Amino acid sequence: MQFKNTHLLILCITTFFAMAGGSLLAPVLPDMVEPLKTTSNEVGLLISTYAISTAIFALVIGHFIDRVNRKKILVPCLVIYGLMGLISYFTSDLQLLLILRFIQGIGVAGMMSLPMLVIADVYKDHKSLYAMNKISLALAIGSISAPLIGGGLANFGWNYPFLFYILSLPLAFVVMAFLPETRVQRDNDDQKGILDGFAALRDLRILYTVFLSFAVFFILYSVLTYIPFMLKNALGYTAKEAGLILAFQGIAIMLMVPRVKTLASKHSTILIIATGFALDGLAIFSISFIYSIAAVLLLMLLFGAGFGLAQTAIDAQIIQVAPSGSKGGVLSIHNTMKYIGQCLAPIVLGIVLLHFDLKTVFIVSGSFGLLVALMTYLMKNFFEKSGDKQIKKMKVSLSNQ
Repeated sequence: MQFKNTHLLILCITTFFAMAGGSLLAPVLPDMVEPLKTTSNEVGLLISTYAISTAIFALVIGHFIDRVNRKKILVPCLVIYGLMGLISYFTSDLQLLLILRFIQGIGVAGMMSLPMLVIADVYKDHKSLYAMNKISLALAIGSISAPLIGGGLANFGWNYPFLFYILSLPLAFVVMAFLPETRVQRDNDDQKGILDGFAALRDLRILYTVFLSFAVFFILYSVLTYIPFMLKNALGYTAKEAGLILAFQGIAIMLMVPRVKTLASKHSTILIIATGFALDGLAIFSISFIYSIAAVLLLMLLFGAGFGLAQTAIDAQIIQVAPSGSKGGVLSIHNTMKYIGQCLAPIVLGIVLLHFDLKTVFIVSGSFGLLVALMTYLMKNFFEKSGDKQIKKMKVSLSNQ
């Protein structure tokens, strides 16, 4: 079966649901403290536990992902994601919710890795950047709509946002019936699963790109987790209002992502990534000093522009530099690091908050973003001198379009 734009749409919807898994609950976390009889620090574990599970099982799935048909992994992951959300709606015990979130993370592990791998199967050279632009747009739409949906559903009750997850159940049937199988059949006797992916990390380009996937999601979830608390404590905003404000960064992502392809035809991918981190770091650092709503909205736009640049370019770069024989393993490690960043953000910054205040949290996160921007810029010459023929070919193809 020929791979069509409708099939790419299915992958985008899958990515949207995977993205929504964390950001959907972010604006609702302050409202969950009282009904769950817990604290602000402990309720953040609903995001961290989910992310830890996703990180672990992305590696487990990565061990088999190059040897198993794509749909055999993706369909069960969609079912797990939806069922755990449905059960969570009926749960009011924090410990049980953490268990359900851990299981739900198994589903997200496949839902985040498989769309990227299918794109790597189907699209080559500059066309892979076109497809990743669509995936990044799905992430952006998730950044806008998931906090809005979560905050809106919270008006009916703190547990209503969990009902959103069950929409992945009909999607599982759509994937099973309509998505073509894209895995290329090959002799797998010499493949060692995830070990081949880890072996590929000896290439510094791959290792550093994987680190960047960790860094960009650490920064993202420092914003998604702690901006709602700042808005509630300093400005008295509700979960719904916090969701609206978080949505502003998604608007900037949607505006920026389509421009990455044009920028990539004129500038190196690593420079685009460095610029994205610089914008993110500057935005978060500035939030620590500015507590007016107009300034926060502008800084959310700046943050979204930086995230759109960095995230799209990082995902496009990992597809280009990963070896074809172990691409699935490398992509699984790449996505694992995203969720390690997601889970460490509330843990590390929660410790900072415990000993200091929210202002210090944003200073630490913003400084980290600026440091990564500087490191990435200093890596620019190494990437350009590494002889990456695939990226050069991609840039030529883009400039000829």
